Amino acid sequence: MSPRGKLAVVTGGNRGLGLAITRKLASEGCDVVIAHARDESGAASVVRELSDLPGKVTSVRADVGVAAEVDDLLDGIRERHGGLDIFVHNAATYHPMTASTPDADACAADMRVALGPFLHGIKKLTDLFPESAGRIVVVSSLGARAVIPGYVGLGMAKAALENLVRYLAVDLAVRGVTVNAVAGGKLDEREEQGDDPISAMVATRTPTGRLARREELADAVFLLCQDEAAALRGQVLTVDGGLSLLA
Repeated sequence: MSPRGKLAVVTGGNRGLGLAITRKLASEGCDVVIAHARDESGAASVVRELSDLPGKVTSVRADVGVAAEVDDLLDGIRERHGGLDIFVHNAATYHPMTASTPDADACAADMRVALGPFLHGIKKLTDLFPESAGRIVVVSSLGARAVIPGYVGLGMAKAALENLVRYLAVDLAVRGVTVNAVAGGKLDEREEQGDDPISAMVATRTPTGRLARREELADAVFLLCQDEAAALRGQVLTVDGGLSLLA
């Protein structure tokens, strides 16, 4: 199942890492539907920006933390395209907090977005995939397994998401659908945000002496969408420049 000529949905695909994933898939000839929660103008700008790539990029508004909007997203894919080949779940919300001063509502909000597409739409989603095919890739982070200051809400959500990946990988294997995750650490964002002393310090703790780039995580997502990765099921690929090896 080479991505060329296939259809993908990328949640949160209009900015940051999601945009890098959208660009990678479209550059390889995959048509991509960006699902964004509210940024209509930003999504439209991305569609224009990527219009010269081999794959066609379109956008649709859908908050994947809301059951009705997940239904609308998947129903719309069936109506407009007839089916789907790749589903990349990158969307997330982040509410800074500590474990000793948690905000229960904010934790629940992070969990809703992290798990929403699957808790509300897994039956419709799998029915969109061709027989004996389909790729689900989710974006996780090192915060699912390691303590990152202020990250507890999203860390719990990502940990739950990684666990769900394993269960889905087993349940959907009979359908020929692979389910995997790509996890990153702190990313190199100097082009957008300039030099950052904290990023520079963290970079010195990696074997390569630099942070991983968004494009490298996008490359890993692309890898998981190819035929050669069919035996990878329920796995979490860590793309962090080796940071977690030395932490």
